Amino acid sequence: MLKGIGIYTSDTLWRQILGDLGATILDAPNASDVNFDLLNIPKNVTVMELKSIILGIVDNTDIIRKIFGTNVLLPRIQEQIVTLLYKTGGMRSADIKNALGYSPSAATHTVDTAIYQLRRIYGRDFIINDNGIYRLGKL
Repeated sequence: MLKGIGIYTSDTLWRQILGDLGATILDAPNASDVNFDLLNIPKNVTVMELKSIILGIVDNTDIIRKIFGTNVLLPRIQEQIVTLLYKTGGMRSADIKNALGYSPSAATHTVDTAIYQLRRIYGRDFIINDNGIYRLGKL
């Protein structure tokens, strides 16, 4: 039901419930996933209401539409990167990796590949690197 959604909560009962619903439970909050502790969810919420609240939070459709001027469907990692850069104004590669759940020192090229693909499709100036800080540029 919540498969693929990373959620942080310090409450052990909510951790169990959210895990049972398929969410990936995080040990620390980060910028790209849901911080459940900040949502003020009522204790008598139904499963469907809970799912609706969480899916509404992770829906970046409005942000993507604002950036591109139209509805664009991006692969999840690309959507996360674009949304992170939009919300934060810019991030270092290690911070992007960390926000996406990777170790900053991990030898993965997932983030680099996603940025390369976005630049290839939307132009080199779409994501700029300014002294090690990735920022959204222009389409």
